[in-house]
Amino acid sequence: MNKKNLVIVESPAKAKTIEKFLGKDYVVRSSFGHIRDLPKKGISIDIEHDFAPTYEIPSDKTKVVGELKKEAKGAEVWLASDEDREGEAIAWHLAEALGLDTKTTKRIVFHEITETAIKNAIAHPRTIDINLVDAQQSRRILDRIVGYELSPVLWKKVRPGLSAGRVQSVAVRLIVEREREINDFQFESSFRVQATFTKNKDEIPAELNKRFSSEEEANKFLELAKTAEFKVKDITLKPSLRNPSAPFTTSTLQQEAARKLGFSVKQTMTLAQRLYENGHITYMRTDSTNLSGLAIASAQSYILDNFGKEYHQVRQFKTKNSSAQEAHEAIRPTHFDKTVSGEDESQKKLYQLIWKRTLASQMTPAKTDKTEIAIGISNHSTLFISKGEMLKFDGFLKVYGGGKEDSILPALSKDDILARQTINAHESFSRPPARYSEASLVKALEELGIGRPSTYAPTISTIQTRGYVEKADLEGIERPAVDLTLEKDTINRSVIDEVYGADKGKLLPTHVANVTTDFLVKYFGDIINSGFTATVEKDLDEVAEGTVIWQKSLKEFYEKFHPLVEKAGDATRQETSQARLLGNDPKSGIPIYARFGRFGPMLQRGEVEDEKKPDFAPMPAGIKLENVTLEEALTMFTLPRLVGNTKEGDEIRANIGRFGPYIQIGKIFVSIKPLDPFTITLEEALELYAKKQETIANREIKIFEKEGISILNGQYGPFITDGKKNARIPKTTEPKDITLEQAKEMLAKAKPARKKITRRRSK
Repeated sequence: MNKKNLVIVESPAKAKTIEKFLGKDYVVRSSFGHIRDLPKKGISIDIEHDFAPTYEIPSDKTKVVGELKKEAKGAEVWLASDEDREGEAIAWHLAEALGLDTKTTKRIVFHEITETAIKNAIAHPRTIDINLVDAQQSRRILDRIVGYELSPVLWKKVRPGLSAGRVQSVAVRLIVEREREINDFQFESSFRVQATFTKNKDEIPAELNKRFSSEEEANKFLELAKTAEFKVKDITLKPSLRNPSAPFTTSTLQQEAARKLGFSVKQTMTLAQRLYENGHITYMRTDSTNLSGLAIASAQSYILDNFGKEYHQVRQFKTKNSSAQEAHEAIRPTHFDKTVSGEDESQKKLYQLIWKRTLASQMTPAKTDKTEIAIGISNHSTLFISKGEMLKFDGFLKVYGGGKEDSILPALSKDDILARQTINAHESFSRPPARYSEASLVKALEELGIGRPSTYAPTISTIQTRGYVEKADLEGIERPAVDLTLEKDTINRSVIDEVYGADKGKLLPTHVANVTTDFLVKYFGDIINSGFTATVEKDLDEVAEGTVIWQKSLKEFYEKFHPLVEKAGDATRQETSQARLLGNDPKSGIPIYARFGRFGPMLQRGEVEDEKKPDFAPMPAGIKLENVTLEEALTMFTLPRLVGNTKEGDEIRANIGRFGPYIQIGKIFVSIKPLDPFTITLEEALELYAKKQETIANREIKIFEKEGISILNGQYGPFITDGKKNARIPKTTEPKDITLEQAKEMLAKAKPARKKITRRRSK
């Protein structure tokens, strides 16, 4: 009997696709991603002994590992995880966990899931590339050290629950600094002059080659234009070529999918992963723009069959990134004759984008004729310029792009006199640098040499989930703009309200991002700058190439990093809170500050060092830390406000807490959103309190008071609790009929309840 062949891949979807190609002699199983990692608790890095890591098999992977061990017994094992560093590390961890010899176990790689690629990989196995494994281990250990040593400093000095990382902190810094550039930007206005001329009823649009800095200058020009003669001074005709772009890398796919399809970076990568696993596209994490000879030949065949030889041109694009080694090819379709692939509309749209871009890269340039007409003004030294472009041959635009004509100008000759129709001078304002979108942030990180294809999407996801960055649509602001129009011999003036700064899907820093970035720049400026982070990436590349020993690289980093952590421990809360003195309380003379607290922006009355502890109050709604006034702060210190009393004589006090406005009656808190704590009436408060009491009453289904066991209605349905454990009640069981014995039995099987963190409300 032949020896069994066990192929281990990362995902079940991939296993299903590959099994179809290999036949009955091969069993394909999935590791479901990583099967070993650093433990969640503790640093698990022995810094004193060459940064030796301690790995463990997580509890949710013990069953998978156990099953793979059984399958591997007496079998020929083929490790077929992804072909990047992460995949190489997964293969190594599998070998270690399954007790396989890392020097002899067969390792196969492929960048597309097609029958040809899989069988070719089986025919040409290699062994685990320990240099790639070391590069991945270095990154993992480096990130663990930074996270383990730096995050606690942030928890103490800035805010609990924050995290820091080499790449994510630089990404946040880019967004913070861009926002500050925008806030500091000084707007300047100028007048753009556009005109429409005619010749034999044909219209010629044109723009003046100068802008005027004031309304007075623009008006003076229009006055001169009333009596001016407009003559064609020069005509330039230039044949032009437009070449196609290179096939997609990870970052260019993320950018183009955002621009053309409106997909987020995370969404693009999820869809691409599905397309790859189902055999529709090549591996989706790559820095390379190369195409294989087979791909170039397949594209050629499709182009010749469907468009003709005049549309075909072989191209091989040179990869810009010198360290591109995450994969060997660009992202491309596996079968060019499949114009549509994917399980749903989103996958189909992304596949079409990849298919078109790859095919276009092997097509001829688009040919256009560009025309530029210079129009002289008899009484002024400036020129009106009219530009037009005519598409002569669509080339690659037949597949990738509309190829529409910008404008076709009428046939004119030098010295032709043109008739003036209208001349418009419109006030416009200079624009600040653009805020980052997810896609443009990826582009910036790539250009700075920060991160790699596998890190872009997780980094952008992390900085949003950690509360450093919010993705938002900006409404913009209205600004009046002067508009002057010369028609016949009359200049008409009007003022138009225009919206500036409106935008969609931009990344905005939160206040915690500003505070954290300032703290990190002050104490870790050498670590969270783009140059240093790019150098670390280069070091990791050298580890992957086998030219640098990974422990040496980590030692150099740690010797620079650790002293900074110790120094940062001396920072004061006052310093990191960015406290801003608003003034003194007129009654007591006590200073009032606006500052950043453990749970966000807040107001403080009094000094931390004083014997009497300071009072705290929430920020007014919609007011930022940097522009709150003393008067607004004093109003907030009037809270909590006594609204009145219940029938039983209990006080009802209105206040604002972390979760918004509320009223408090004894130990009961009631949200009053969207009402205002300063204006809520006694009648409104009593009504909300009555509803809360009704909810509390309905919550209790059955109480076993002696035993401390309750059956309650919860957010997700009825459950049993003893304060330590919660047990869900099956839908088939009537909660009120449950006996004490049954309740105890259900609790015995239940897991301990998650610990709730109660945060103090502002008073």
